[in-house]
Amino acid sequence: MRLPHTITPRAGLIALAVLVLAACDRQPAAPNVGFAPYDKGYQTKLDLAQVDYKYPIAPAELAKITPDWLATLDQEQLDQIYARLPAGPIPDGAFDGRILLPRGESGKFRLSEIVGGFTGTALHLKGLVVEDIGETLWRGKVFFRDERVLRNRIEDLSILKKIGLVEGEPKKMSYGGKETWLLFPAKLYCGQSLLDARRESIIIDYFFSDEIPGYQESPDFLAGRRGLKVRDEIRMIRPGFYLGRAYLDRGFALNFTLYDKATDDKAREEFVRTGKVQEECWPGTQARTVVAAAAKAAY
Repeated sequence: MRLPHTITPRAGLIALAVLVLAACDRQPAAPNVGFAPYDKGYQTKLDLAQVDYKYPIAPAELAKITPDWLATLDQEQLDQIYARLPAGPIPDGAFDGRILLPRGESGKFRLSEIVGGFTGTALHLKGLVVEDIGETLWRGKVFFRDERVLRNRIEDLSILKKIGLVEGEPKKMSYGGKETWLLFPAKLYCGQSLLDARRESIIIDYFFSDEIPGYQESPDFLAGRRGLKVRDEIRMIRPGFYLGRAYLDRGFALNFTLYDKATDDKAREEFVRTGKVQEECWPGTQARTVVAAAAKAAY
């Protein structure tokens, strides 16, 4: 059979449509995650223990969750997902980070509003919006598991330098083929979640960051006890992928995700098949056998 020497406009449009549909077919399926019904009033929201019991998430559905999908949820939905997660193992190595603002929130609010009546040097941050921090300043976190220490990956210091919060040249590391600053050290440990006290989370605590070797007063003080008093907590969606919550002086500020593709690629199949989670933190008295049962029923 001979092929035509030319392609008609109609044939070209059909071919383009086929390619577009094929690309759509390759998009990952949205996770089948249930949520307890709720309204705006706090009294309408189901207790987190009941959410965990009535709406378990099977490992196969956890494997489908992406930061983009999480970004379509509102804060109550994000809270319900976080409450159903285990802490998992304390991570090790570098993770890509993304600030996750719930659906309907633009992020166009000022840090001075987040921390309310905070006073002191950190008020130099007045005027910065969350996008400035997330897209220009912060790129993720590096976990030094054996030392129980974490540092943040910063690829652009221009904002902090502009307002005089950087002195000297901070320590750098090589990541992804380029040099990255490692700033804002924090201590790592298992501890009580400020959202859900039924089981522990992995805590990233900046309060005593000035006691960590390599601490640099400017700008590291900003996250510590003389600054914004940052305290993060994270739980594992699946190996290599964590959902986090950031607090400033114990007031909730925003959500974030941490992702390590190499770990996800290596462990995903086994996690979906078995649903097993390596726990290092206290799992609570409400055992996660409910999730294991859901996983067993799915296969």
